[in-house]
Amino acid sequence: MPATSLIGAALRLHLARRIRRLSDTGRWARGAGRVQIQQLRSLLRSAAATEVGRRYAFTKLLETPDDRLHEAYRHTIAAGDYEAWREPLARMREDAQPDVTWPGVVRNWAETSGTTGGQKYIPVSDAMMRSNYTAALDIFANAVRMGVSLPGLFAGRLLFLGGSTDLTQSDRGVRTGDLSGLATTQIRWPISAAYSPGLDVALMTHWPSKIDAMARVALDQDIRAVSGMASWSLVLFERVLEMARERDPGVRTLRDVWPNLTLFIHGGVRYVPFDRRVRTAWSGSPEIDLPHRLEVYPASEGFIAMQDTPGDPGLRLNIDHRIFYEFIPAEAVDDDDPPAFTCDRVEPGQRYVVCMTTCAGLWRYVIGDVVEFDTIPPDGPPRLRIVGRHRHFINAFGENLIVEQIENAVASAVERTGATIGEFTGAPVYPDGARRAGLELVIELSDPGADTTRFRDAFDAALQDANVDYHTKRTDGLGMDAPTISPVPIGAFHRWMDAQGKLGGQHKCPRCANHRDYVEGVLAHASQRDPQPA
Repeated sequence: MPATSLIGAALRLHLARRIRRLSDTGRWARGAGRVQIQQLRSLLRSAAATEVGRRYAFTKLLETPDDRLHEAYRHTIAAGDYEAWREPLARMREDAQPDVTWPGVVRNWAETSGTTGGQKYIPVSDAMMRSNYTAALDIFANAVRMGVSLPGLFAGRLLFLGGSTDLTQSDRGVRTGDLSGLATTQIRWPISAAYSPGLDVALMTHWPSKIDAMARVALDQDIRAVSGMASWSLVLFERVLEMARERDPGVRTLRDVWPNLTLFIHGGVRYVPFDRRVRTAWSGSPEIDLPHRLEVYPASEGFIAMQDTPGDPGLRLNIDHRIFYEFIPAEAVDDDDPPAFTCDRVEPGQRYVVCMTTCAGLWRYVIGDVVEFDTIPPDGPPRLRIVGRHRHFINAFGENLIVEQIENAVASAVERTGATIGEFTGAPVYPDGARRAGLELVIELSDPGADTTRFRDAFDAALQDANVDYHTKRTDGLGMDAPTISPVPIGAFHRWMDAQGKLGGQHKCPRCANHRDYVEGVLAHASQRDPQPA
């Protein structure tokens, strides 16, 4: 047996207790609420001597009995987004100030565009590094529960797509970069035994060159698992197939290149639009899926959930990774004092915004994702689905564009081109063979027949300047093509809104959406006559 297979077997034994604990019917699943309260108590105890802990009297709060601890905590600290914590987090990162929201100096910070604001810097403490490592091991534990053989998996190589930016280090020893870049530097046994493509390639910053280098490395390896965002994984798959066909024109599918590929781990964007393309790349048929797929729900703030049942869209909440979760009803998230529920108190089918307290010093931090639960204790472990964001956004390919960035980019393009515009809205373009992945902007122009090339380029440049994630996807046009500008006559949006019964009053045209309903609706009404005044 190859040495890596022995490591896989050892990992299987190491995870045996964890696999049992993840059983649907075990005490751990039924007692998720109790486990979460224990997590909260542990976090409060760890941070009691910090600036935040003293301000909010964590020591006194710890005297509260378990059955009242959440309510006491909820009334002690108000739920808030990044802006509520920007000042103390800035002191921690820029000045390396210790003991502010978490004990000691937090040396690692994840930079992210987010989908509800501009650039954010999220603390990644040593405790959070350990939390993320625990989540990585849970991926393998759940893979075993789904029928994957770890000795078989580790007999080959595990290919990870991540680490998209350089890590910059301040003169105070604080490192900032992409979360996957931070995580890549922490890879250790047992994953390190089979890890591919290696640190030199993984930390490359120019994505076209990185994909090319990754494909060259992996082409001759026995790849048995791939982990990465579906959109970027497809770019890699296509490049691998191109290289393989240069050697052997008879190569048709990924199965010809990687016959032992067993597991595809994906997350970050909605998978459904990519499913047919992944199946076709793998087997040549949209009807044949990979042997195993496992969806994950990581965030810069912490690793939230992962799939644990084949074919089930629900993702199991990671309840014991030193993160405490609250769920705020989506319709109440902007209230002054919104209600919040633990994972055993939510209602299936209701929409909630995720709120996190973490072992990196985030306290009642609203990340903005909207989820619905399919199961809750005691019927089973808490399983949820991501259904959107509580703000308008576009994130089909990991670009993380928000309304403000799209509006500012349109304004910049108008300033540079002198165009006269009206209403506008943006949406993703899903690849279908004729069109590549990208962004479409439907916009009213006084001369809809004019050449929009300059407008497109100015709009694109402004978005790249404003958003590091969009810039990454647009580098050399590898992940996303240049935006499509679809001009319509002035008044087209009013025709569409009139048809929806939403013309005038307080009704506003949505500036963007992560679906195509708005753009297709406007285009369908673009050739009709303007609504007549009453």
